[in-house]
Amino acid sequence: MGEHSKLEKYIIASDVGGSRDGIGIEVYSGSEILMEVFRDDTQKTREVTLYKKDLDLELVEQAIDLFKKEIPWEFQ
Repeated sequence: MGEHSKLEKYIIASDVGGSRDGIGIEVYSGSEILMEVFRDDTQKTREVTLYKKDLDLELVEQAIDLFKKEIPWEFQ
């Protein structure tokens, strides 16, 4: 099994304007979004949002690991 074998599909996405400004990853199963890990440069926070109840812990851990590898840690 690969390092991020539980992640069926993900995208790196930025969100600018509105109530937040930053970048993160969105994790999907098919077309359904499961979770998001986001770095908000306005609020200086990093947060996880779950869109589906009872997600597999390994999937959540792999998503956070991927976020740490792909998204710069420093706030803009």
